[in-house]
Amino acid sequence: MEVLTGLDPEVQRSLQSFVDAAGTALEDDLHAVVLFGSAAEGRLRPMSDVNLLLVLKRFDRARVDRLREPYRTARAAIRLGAMFVLETELPGAMACFAVKFADIVARHRVLWGPDPFAGLAISREALISRLAQDLLNLRLRLRQSYVLTSLREEQLSAAIADAAGPLRVAAAALLGLEGRKAESPKAALALVAAELGPEWPPAVTQISEAREQAHLAAGAAPTLMLQLIELTGLLAARLPQAK
Repeated sequence: MEVLTGLDPEVQRSLQSFVDAAGTALEDDLHAVVLFGSAAEGRLRPMSDVNLLLVLKRFDRARVDRLREPYRTARAAIRLGAMFVLETELPGAMACFAVKFADIVARHRVLWGPDPFAGLAISREALISRLAQDLLNLRLRLRQSYVLTSLREEQLSAAIADAAGPLRVAAAALLGLEGRKAESPKAALALVAAELGPEWPPAVTQISEAREQAHLAAGAAPTLMLQLIELTGLLAARLPQAK
């Protein structure tokens, strides 16, 4: 496996160990291993998960069982999260989870085998439909969080932090539908926020603080949560109509 820039040496070693173990355990059932998300960009934060996609020819019990302990070890060491997808399932998964896979396609590094996304594409209609669903689902969950935890600012801040990633990915997908691109999902959300009006960049900065510092100023979380709920609606309103 090539040396990945921007990654801590311990992350690099643990990744190498897991990929080697996957190759040994899964043998010719392993088609490809793909690193995606912030780790693939070299922007991994201390508390970020390291995300892998393993594309398999089949999910054989005996071979998968051999990967159990290496996976548990890597999960404990570097917060490794692995998604196991059959090669035959990949086109359907890309259509059903279009926003997630659009982000994976945009931010990935192949660690083993061929690029599984070569020759595959996510339809514009699937991306619009899924993005509308994701934004609505996020909005509903955030309202629930507000009602349940608005008097518990630390819990509300955690909910805001959890929402930052999906919001950023949604903004990047929205820009892609508009024929534009930002250097990262974080930059995409900042760009969209700036276009929405002067009140939104400060809110987006606070969302980043909640995610990256696990801290918000006293009294800030309830107002920010309501702004975040509104922001999901504004993003949805910018979606083009599917043809």
